[in-house]
Amino acid sequence: MWKIGIALMLAFGVCLAASAAQSNSLVWRTNGISADVRNFPLPELLKQIATQTGWRVFVEPDTARNASVKFKNESSGTALKMLLGDLNFALVPKTNSPSELYVFRTRMENATRLVRGINANAKHVANELLVKVKPGTDIDALAKSLGAKITGRNDKLGIYRLEFSDANATDSALAQLQNNSDVQAVDYNYIYEPPPSAQQLASASMGPVSLKLNPPGDSGRPIVGLVDTSVQSLGDQLNQFLLKQLSVAGDSSASGDGLNHGTAMAETILRAMGIAGQGGTSAQILPVDVYGSSGTTTSWYVALGIQAAVDGGANIVNLSLGGTGDSSILSSLIAQGESQGIVFIASAGNEPVATPTYPAAYPGVLAVTAEEHGQLAPYANYGSFVNAAAPDSSIVYLGTTPWLVQGTSVSAAYMTGVAAGTQSATGQTWAQILAALQKSFPVPANPSSQK
Repeated sequence: MWKIGIALMLAFGVCLAASAAQSNSLVWRTNGISADVRNFPLPELLKQIATQTGWRVFVEPDTARNASVKFKNESSGTALKMLLGDLNFALVPKTNSPSELYVFRTRMENATRLVRGINANAKHVANELLVKVKPGTDIDALAKSLGAKITGRNDKLGIYRLEFSDANATDSALAQLQNNSDVQAVDYNYIYEPPPSAQQLASASMGPVSLKLNPPGDSGRPIVGLVDTSVQSLGDQLNQFLLKQLSVAGDSSASGDGLNHGTAMAETILRAMGIAGQGGTSAQILPVDVYGSSGTTTSWYVALGIQAAVDGGANIVNLSLGGTGDSSILSSLIAQGESQGIVFIASAGNEPVATPTYPAAYPGVLAVTAEEHGQLAPYANYGSFVNAAAPDSSIVYLGTTPWLVQGTSVSAAYMTGVAAGTQSATGQTWAQILAALQKSFPVPANPSSQK
């Protein structure tokens, strides 16, 4: 069974000290805002606001200001005026998503740079940053000016992995890069925890997957990019559904006595394809290993894995992984794929909280949680970012040995298989299929919200 954790959520009333000066204090409560700040840089100020309010905050690039003000128990409108001074701002309420704050010098539509809040639960690789730069930027010169070493690069995407000597150098570089006009995005390199383990069974009432590979339709075959661990051999009958495996995180062994998470997700996808296609499908799976020999992966490898899947022809991508780190680089990469008509389906997380899990919570991604007997699974994440709920368990086989896998990663894989199988069988558009899935697989009410 899958290990279930409880995430520590940030409260509105938490008081965060600014990194620029330990005496700076900003407390944003629903019943009043208080501040005592001196020479508080705008990037740090907006980061604090995003963290404590949960708003999505956007700022016009190259906008600078140091706030020096003291007040107690003011309204949000008055507090923003006092903190932002002569800068313009607009707070836009949203019905089913966080409100949006735009801070700008010229026009509201020029406030395009997203300010990321601080997530205390988001683990990241020590002394590393990911940066996305504008075309033509001399990344080598930029890294040298920061005292950084480039440890990973993708010139096609313009994204780079920078390593620094210590935490102070990392945070100093982060502040500089956030105000650099050549930089489109900068993030920590967030860590995604190991995928949950499967449970070996002595026997199972459900047999192995039996599926026929059909010829592709007039518009070609659906290709599922499975961004996960490596996939082991599925046997002669099912291996024909697997395209050549890719790896962006180094070599890993796809053999052994244990069941790899990627193998479990591949079989779950194929079983769901068979259900949707009544025993046959033209869809195939492109496995992309983003874990390598490590038990964890990072937003850097997930970004490279998504791009490898897209370059390999995937038109639907399964992401049965996630974490609490909100990466603007990963978000922009997914948005770019969606603009090309690629579908992304991700697991909502196995910690029963409403805290967003990424990449599931990015706009446009179909976030899938787990249900048991028509009810929300007791370990499953919920919240406004979740779009659908699917069965939470699957029986898969490694050779002749059955295994039980459970959790929202199974739910996402099941939904991916149904989507790909339906597209193969009916030729419907992805938009039609996704709309039908959300109607057919609604999210059950969270029992705690009904108390």
